[in-house]
Amino acid sequence: MQRVTGVGGVFFKARDPEALAQWYRAHLGVDPAPESYEVSSWWQEAGPTVLAPMGRDSQHFGAGAHSWSLNFRVADLDAMVEQLRRGGVVVEVDPEVYPNGRFASLEDPEGNRLQLWQPDGADRRGSS
Repeated sequence: MQRVTGVGGVFFKARDPEALAQWYRAHLGVDPAPESYEVSSWWQEAGPTVLAPMGRDSQHFGAGAHSWSLNFRVADLDAMVEQLRRGGVVVEVDPEVYPNGRFASLEDPEGNRLQLWQPDGADRRGSS
């Protein structure tokens, strides 16, 4: 059976796409989509990825009509949270340590829910 090899892109509507792309670059290090075919797209490190359809009443997406969220893997959750807070971003660290790692939640400037994940346990395999 053929399988996909990973996530090739995440596309979503934004009120101010250029400003939002720059926020993701400045605070999370995610390069904006290239403007030409001669420029490479953002490369992520290999690692675990979760695809999880959730019920319509899930609180995972925050308030309002949001129907998606992004989860970014990080090597050092505490360092990333400190960096974001220094940049004026409000971040809530989940106090519980789960068998698969630690988590923190935040929103981008347009209210889209984001989660940071420092993998552990079985999902840590291959991480440095």
